[in-house]
Amino acid sequence: MLNVTLLDYGAGNVSSVQRALQRLGVASERASRREQIVAAEKLILPGVGHYGALIRALDEQGLREALLEKIHAGTPFLGICLGLQALFDTSEEAAELTGLGIFCGRVAMLPRTAKLPHMGWNTLQMRRESSLLAGISASDYFYFAHSYAATPSPPLLDDSTVATTTHGQEFIAVLQRKNICAVQFHPEKSGVPGARLLSNFLRLAA
Repeated sequence: MLNVTLLDYGAGNVSSVQRALQRLGVASERASRREQIVAAEKLILPGVGHYGALIRALDEQGLREALLEKIHAGTPFLGICLGLQALFDTSEEAAELTGLGIFCGRVAMLPRTAKLPHMGWNTLQMRRESSLLAGISASDYFYFAHSYAATPSPPLLDDSTVATTTHGQEFIAVLQRKNICAVQFHPEKSGVPGARLLSNFLRLAA
């Protein structure tokens, strides 16, 4: 039985992710305390809203250190939307705060020439093969809801960036490095392709 832990910092889309997992026949538990993170076998960090609210909650609730320890120890991890952005050094949305720093770089606002927020359906540009995207094609649509994104630098594009999307500019849509997976879109709101991605993550984490 998979033990999937959803990090609940008080402002995420935890319920919708939990329902998506239930549709796949997978039970999950919410975690808002350090000891729950420490005990987790598989971790998902859903995120909606403001980058600053997420980072402040992780620090105020004493969850940052435990989360980083688990990720660096090899615990399977999936970040969703803000859960992807939090993996970088910092974000323009709250430049005074420090992110988790797992990936080098800065999250920035998408071009104002594009309609913001980027809200709705978009496709992926595949950059390398990935077990996280098994059975998913460039014609599949995923649901996005964000105004900030991480731009692929050459090292990320060669290494950890699995797929990108374009809205005003190209930005990182899917990351995978060893046990660390992250997506800018919301798989729990993306129908069949989103369910397939969640299934792929669970299979990798099994």
